[in-house]
Amino acid sequence: MKPAMKPALKPIRLGWFALLAALLGGCVLLEGPKLSVGQTEAEVIAQLGAPTDRYAMAAGVQRLQWVTGPFGRHTWMVDIGADGRSVWSAQVLTRAYLFAFAARAPGMDIPQLLRELGRPAEQRPNGWGGGQTWSWRYVTYDCLWWQVSIDKDGKVTGAGEGIDPLCDVDDTPRLF
Repeated sequence: MKPAMKPALKPIRLGWFALLAALLGGCVLLEGPKLSVGQTEAEVIAQLGAPTDRYAMAAGVQRLQWVTGPFGRHTWMVDIGADGRSVWSAQVLTRAYLFAFAARAPGMDIPQLLRELGRPAEQRPNGWGGGQTWSWRYVTYDCLWWQVSIDKDGKVTGAGEGIDPLCDVDDTPRLF
């Protein structure tokens, strides 16, 4: 016959199980979703939830986006072919994707920019010269974000890294 468990130990044991489950769940979130070519749109949505945006692409392809901004550092994209199955997927807010984007970005219009990177974390005017700067937080160990310059005609003029203003701390010594 098993000895009876002390009632005080049950909550502690349940707490350990809850902590273990939370840690394992966190690892899944850090790793990202398991997306693969050939998944149906319904399978992708079951995994990621409702997309934040949807764009029509060439040849009947639909681009679905899951934007986590303004403070999130991930934007998942899945292209669904005319047959209803995925043909491409990526987390686009990575250094490799962003630098490849910068090479092809000049001259791009705003709708194309949104299809490529999703909604930005911030949009601000560029002062008297017109235009805007759009910014995205992305996966980096540095305190940077990705910025895209757009001229007054709505065309991309350039893209690159900048210091995230959330990290720009006033560390000047105080006398009082």
